[in-house]
Amino acid sequence: MVRGAYTLARVAVTVRVAAAWLWWLGVIAAIPGTAVTFSPTGRRIGVMAGVVLFLLAAVIASLVRGGRHGERAKGASRAAKSVFLQDRKVTARAWVRRRRWWLVAAFVVAAAANAVLPCAAGMLLGGVGAGLWVRSRRVARLERSRDALLWVRPDGDPALYQLTGTAAGDAAPGGGRRR
Repeated sequence: MVRGAYTLARVAVTVRVAAAWLWWLGVIAAIPGTAVTFSPTGRRIGVMAGVVLFLLAAVIASLVRGGRHGERAKGASRAAKSVFLQDRKVTARAWVRRRRWWLVAAFVVAAAANAVLPCAAGMLLGGVGAGLWVRSRRVARLERSRDALLWVRPDGDPALYQLTGTAAGDAAPGGGRRR
């Protein structure tokens, strides 16, 4: 355990932020594909391929490495009283800031792919976002079953989870806004 004050960010918030950004970038990248009148494959084939890619990406994103949250939660320790808990907005802003170029690159590739296979790459990106949203719901169930919130150091080892009570922070279990 590290001595002194340090910052913790919610695990569910980071997963949920990734889901939201990938979902909306995928939707925005897929919309121009519906207006493409000429492409080598055609709009209908592009949309059908996009539906298949959406479903496949959603299943893969929700299942692959999804059990790691449960495994890491088993080995989690209680957070010290000297930690600072990041707000939802601060965690989201930091996540986006660290990955903004990857998000821009994924959006540009998905939007440019509309010329070859309309809507498919955007729907693939949206499928990954949907799968991550399902994973955030799984983290919410895990947090409710343990009656504790999962936190991680944003600048440290992401495998070392820490626990707090459910009243800590400004996000509900699963990373959504506390009502």
